[in-house]
Amino acid sequence: MNAVILRDMRTRFFNHGLGFLVQSLWPLVHMFVILGMSASLGRTAPVGDSPILFFATGIIPALTFIYISRFMCLSLVLNKPMLAFPVVRITDILFGRAFLEVIAGCITLAMVVAIFVCLGVDPMPVDLEQAVLAYMATILLAVGIGTLAGVASLFLPVFVTVYALMGILFYLTSGALFVASNLPDSIAIPLSYNPVIQCTEWMRTAYFETYSNRLLDKEYLVGFGLGSLCLGLLMEKFARGKLLES
Repeated sequence: MNAVILRDMRTRFFNHGLGFLVQSLWPLVHMFVILGMSASLGRTAPVGDSPILFFATGIIPALTFIYISRFMCLSLVLNKPMLAFPVVRITDILFGRAFLEVIAGCITLAMVVAIFVCLGVDPMPVDLEQAVLAYMATILLAVGIGTLAGVASLFLPVFVTVYALMGILFYLTSGALFVASNLPDSIAIPLSYNPVIQCTEWMRTAYFETYSNRLLDKEYLVGFGLGSLCLGLLMEKFARGKLLES
């Protein structure tokens, strides 16, 4: 796993380990482009006093999920030649990439906090413990779905493209750019079954005292993440021989 991590760090950008830092800039640029567009359109914060803080509390969980799970999905396809070495296991590649993406996400989060402080925006949530738990639950969900998607991509490489397109759907329905609880029940309740929207709802309830938690189901989110991870590991275990032969 350590070898896989070092290889990914060196080959991702510029054939140098420091090029990995660029990975942390992509979601940062993505987020601030969206925030800049929202500001230019004059969008106000549905909850709280700061539009940039409100949208960031939805965009960060959504992008954290998308980036971690998508690159885990890609990892086995990109590193498949490494499976020719008996010492390298499928889980080494999956969790090596997951580790890198989580570190990159934490670096991005630290950059966002620093930028907010420089802009005079208070980045501290009302309930710090719940904000940390929301972020950890998002990572759990991303690793669980990423494990499932990664194993599926070995069976069917085209699934990498399919999952990338699914990422757009996850983002649009994540509640990052709107308040899901303000929608009619006929729309809001079906949307709440999307586990990504639970990540944004959990994060926003930790930041804003007046934010409605009527759609939030923490047990559902954690259970979905753990269930996906267990199912992905079972798929890898029972299909390991066929995967390596293919």
